[in-house]
Amino acid sequence: MLSTLDMQILEILCEDPKITVEELATMTGSDGETVSKSMERMRREGILVGVQTLVNWERTDRELVRAVIEVNVQPQREKGFDAIAQRIMQYDEVRSLYLMSGAYDLLVECEAATLRELAQFVHSRLSVIEGVTGTSTHFQLKTYKYGGTVFESPNTDLRQAVMP
Repeated sequence: MLSTLDMQILEILCEDPKITVEELATMTGSDGETVSKSMERMRREGILVGVQTLVNWERTDRELVRAVIEVNVQPQREKGFDAIAQRIMQYDEVRSLYLMSGAYDLLVECEAATLRELAQFVHSRLSVIEGVTGTSTHFQLKTYKYGGTVFESPNTDLRQAVMP
């Protein structure tokens, strides 16, 4: 069971993962040692699992092809979806993997350097896994918002220029 302090730390870290222990202590009304112990315990328990830097790759020269793939699978006896998910998540192209409800079973977020590489992954590695019964690939064209962060702010000034 997480304490109120634990929850405060997690919520603050979600907003600013670069915040220092001292700043966390001040914001939570606690001391640095207590905050450090709480964070270490949450790491050991697998609650606090990492910190990510959010990059808008579209503003760089790096070329990436991103896709989400809907995957239908036949669950394995006594292992359900976990065995197939464990196999899929081992591939370098896989950035995220989710068990879903609805029309498909797994949602796979992938990226590769080229369209050919991503197509090869789907064709030769993902779709041939035993238990995978179908895939549907959707290519990402542009990122507007990710992880709660807006990447492209719309121009909110809708006034038309007045020319003399």
